[in-house]
Amino acid sequence: MSYLVFEKSELVNLEYSLNREILSTNRAGGYFSTTIVLCNTRKYHGLMVLPLDQFDGENHVLLSSVDETIVQHGKDFNLGIHRFPGIYEPRGHKYIIDFNYEPTPKITYRVGGVILEKELLFVHNEEQFMIRYTLKEAHSPTRIKIKPFLAFRNAHKLSKSNLFADKRYREIQNGVKYKLYQGFPYLHMQLNKQNEFVAVPDWYYNVEYKEEINRGYEGHEDLFVPGYFEVPIKKGESIIFSAATTEQQTNSLTRKFNAEVSKRPLKDSMEHCLSNAAQQFIVKRNRKTEVIAGFPWFGRWGRDTFIALPGLTLAIDDPKSCKDVLDTMSRELKDGLFPNMGNATSSAFNSVDAPLWYFWAVHMYADYTNSYEEVWKLYGKKMKGILNAYRSGQLPYNIGMHQNGLIWAGDKGVALTWMDAVVHGLPATPRTGYQVEINALWYNAIMTTIGLAKTFKDNKFASEWEPLAQQVAESFRDTFWYDAKQYLADYVDEKGQNIDVRPNQVFATSLPYSPITDEMKRGVLDVVHRELFTPKGLRTLAPKNPRYAGKYEGDQATRDNAYHQGTAWPWLLGHFIEGYYKIHGKTANAIAKSVLDSLCEDMSKHGVCGIAEVYDGDPPQRPNGCISQAWSVAEVLRIKRMYDKNIKP
Repeated sequence: MSYLVFEKSELVNLEYSLNREILSTNRAGGYFSTTIVLCNTRKYHGLMVLPLDQFDGENHVLLSSVDETIVQHGKDFNLGIHRFPGIYEPRGHKYIIDFNYEPTPKITYRVGGVILEKELLFVHNEEQFMIRYTLKEAHSPTRIKIKPFLAFRNAHKLSKSNLFADKRYREIQNGVKYKLYQGFPYLHMQLNKQNEFVAVPDWYYNVEYKEEINRGYEGHEDLFVPGYFEVPIKKGESIIFSAATTEQQTNSLTRKFNAEVSKRPLKDSMEHCLSNAAQQFIVKRNRKTEVIAGFPWFGRWGRDTFIALPGLTLAIDDPKSCKDVLDTMSRELKDGLFPNMGNATSSAFNSVDAPLWYFWAVHMYADYTNSYEEVWKLYGKKMKGILNAYRSGQLPYNIGMHQNGLIWAGDKGVALTWMDAVVHGLPATPRTGYQVEINALWYNAIMTTIGLAKTFKDNKFASEWEPLAQQVAESFRDTFWYDAKQYLADYVDEKGQNIDVRPNQVFATSLPYSPITDEMKRGVLDVVHRELFTPKGLRTLAPKNPRYAGKYEGDQATRDNAYHQGTAWPWLLGHFIEGYYKIHGKTANAIAKSVLDSLCEDMSKHGVCGIAEVYDGDPPQRPNGCISQAWSVAEVLRIKRMYDKNIKP
């Protein structure tokens, strides 16, 4: 019995099916994503979305969708579905009788006496997407028409009909190839069987994406349909459609499809689903190994990379990928900072915490592999360089150490922490000053480096930094501890402590080295548990605060204002539960189990087989944002590891 269950009776209900999205990647930056009835609801949906080096590596939608038409007794039955203003046309979802996600997405259609299976597959480490059609039942001669919808545009933009699209095609083995615009690769569309390609070039106008409209963006585009492939299909026969950036040997498509399916991991448990999701974020391309922050619209982010890395790799026993990412990112360190977005040659270095999370990721890798000497040789010089850069006070955006040993960060109009939403040019949650998590990370970074330095006889560094570490711990407690309520201030500026109850204080309880006492940790955990905890995530602001926003919805400005003002984030749960285990031991099992059980219920919702970026702070806590977020998946995997370890006798 499949772990991922979809209500067959509900599949034809668009309210049900359009809120369940699927994702599959080629592990090299490319992906396909759509809803379980294959109706695109986002501009980011598509069956072949690829990063293109000729366009700065940004994702581009080449193949938007593919419609099929079953032909029997001269009658056409179109299985496709598209939304246009005020209408769905055609309405092929009414023929769907089953959806299965394992081992690869499979939709089953019934048209009269015809039963057709459609399996979708993105080849790993290649730029090739395939569909396998299998005719399971038919009582009379049957033909199938396969009609591709082409976009050839940036994933963040929309296609419009124009006179510049190149409608010419070239014939190739069992198919044709198209390149709508200069600079793009050819899209080679082929079948594993001889067929007739009927060229009927046309634009389909005003295809509507409801999720974009709901999010306050433009949501209509025009797609180019070059024509269709027509081929007879017999009962029991399988026909494969391939779309690729290189021409394929069509007689090997069946063998290749079978080989790829056999490599797909199991999805028969929450842990296996999350393991599969974790691997989708690790992208190996152009001799780099990087982490995608979230699908379908985020790219690589420095901060997200280091926060997510241990969970995405070590929690699924993949230390090699962890090291590969650390090596890739280490090469891009520049003057003490990592790129927040992009890379070292084209990037904004505006993340105060990314370099400090690097120490945590390195520490986790060293602990997992017991390779402390290797880690010190590989990363020790860079770690010391980061510390010196922060201490120097020469970093941009007023990032630097003050005389009290604490890190101050902030500049007008710039959001430097993970609470980085900007609305109308201003940070939605301005936190200029000494931020609590930054200084907890700073202390942890110093202590991590001192520990390695002392182990490997770098006594000069250790003796120089040990007095500073003691000063940082004392200053941290004096500066952040709010004794009246027994928790940590969120940040401290010229006006004094900001005592909004936020989750950023929780890292002082979870990091390997903490500047606060166990008694202080109990206070922090108590207030976070009481005011911020939900089984879906920690709220970013306590509900009793007048600025609390319990719903994450509306246009971009409205969403961004709510992003860190009450919206619940699953990734924060990992550090909350880790801190809880450290202080309260196995009594944390009940909390961990409540989280795992609650998120397990969502494996077949929103982003199937993944964990959403955010949830509403208010019940019923709808999932929202990215359908699968790297640090959400990573931290839930870490929670599972912690829980499994602690329930053993």
